[in-house]
Amino acid sequence: MLNIDQTIKAIQQALANCYESNPELEINEVYVGIAGHHIKSLQTRGDMVRQDPENEIQRWEIDQLLNNQRKTFIPAGDQIIDVIPQDFHVDNIQNIKDPVGYNGVKVGANFHIITGDRNAIRNINRAVERSGLVTKDLVLQPLASASAVMSDIDMEAGVAILDIGGGTSDLAVFYEGILKHTAVIPFGGENITNDIRMGLGVLKSQAEAMKVQFGSALADEAKANAYITIPGLKGMPAKEISVKNLAAIIQARMSEILDFVTYHIKQVGLDSRALNGGIILTGGGSQLKHLIQLTEYTTGLNARIGLPNEHLAPNHIEELKKPMYATCLGLILKGYSDYDHKHKEFAEKFKKVEVPRTLKVETPDPAPVAAMPVTVDANIRKQKFWDKFKNNLIDLFKEEEDQVIK
Repeated sequence: MLNIDQTIKAIQQALANCYESNPELEINEVYVGIAGHHIKSLQTRGDMVRQDPENEIQRWEIDQLLNNQRKTFIPAGDQIIDVIPQDFHVDNIQNIKDPVGYNGVKVGANFHIITGDRNAIRNINRAVERSGLVTKDLVLQPLASASAVMSDIDMEAGVAILDIGGGTSDLAVFYEGILKHTAVIPFGGENITNDIRMGLGVLKSQAEAMKVQFGSALADEAKANAYITIPGLKGMPAKEISVKNLAAIIQARMSEILDFVTYHIKQVGLDSRALNGGIILTGGGSQLKHLIQLTEYTTGLNARIGLPNEHLAPNHIEELKKPMYATCLGLILKGYSDYDHKHKEFAEKFKKVEVPRTLKVETPDPAPVAAMPVTVDANIRKQKFWDKFKNNLIDLFKEEEDQVIK
């Protein structure tokens, strides 16, 4: 985040848009996606000897095990963003996905810890607070995108998610339903635009427009005799830009990004035989023409565009299916998941109490009082929050039909 004031204005504008389409909507807490060059990850292993090994493992013991990992030593100036368990073990039993209900003396797990620069996190929280909101949780953007574009089958088969954003490209690798690796590649759509600007000698706005309208990730697929006419500046003659040269510049930078992807996948010991789900491309930069072909050629893995429609209702607006909305929808899913988890915990904690349908009321009046029938609805109406949320979700993102989204 380079400019806090601009970030605050963007948040306030987003809130204004929400309130315009949903006047009764009340927003106090937000889930914030985080990415950037400062994001790092490390693998740790933690164990805990149980106080009462005779009883089954409880959820609070797992929560305590996770909290203990937040004390892991990390470099000065960094802060732990998230602690993600990969697989658990109870005594000699390995590769357990959920140890709750098991019996054992010792429980432990392998963890994937995500860290970020403390000052960068502080700036994000400051911008949110100055907008009148509270940061509920920070979520790594590739994980948010993954939840929006992946299914359970993808996770089990093994898949890599590449979220090509503006400043960075974020990678998350899943295998056998477990998050194996995350990485931030320090190149994204902005780098491609700057390469075009420098290589072809055009303005940044012109470079961005050419990339979106005429860009291709494969120079061999571009027509050799096709040219783009760029208006001259202040009376200077117009400039002719070769579409093939444009594609060559884009391919060079995208190949560099994909080389990083190949490197990180090999670092965790996975290859095309392990990642049967291949690579899922998402984010705004994934919409480049012929990017799937370049990805498959460079990495040796099957590739496809990840559309965030895995959890959308059948009547959703088509605009929401664009890859650029994957992170945003993933953050909404994170909020829903947290709410659902707490709702279940609340329901388990407060068990249903049977109420008699007739109550005998005694009063000081000596006259006999008959038992008064009291009707009790056994099926108490549930809170309608998420029904309203689902109905308003489309309106939240709905835009005018003739509006152009940049």
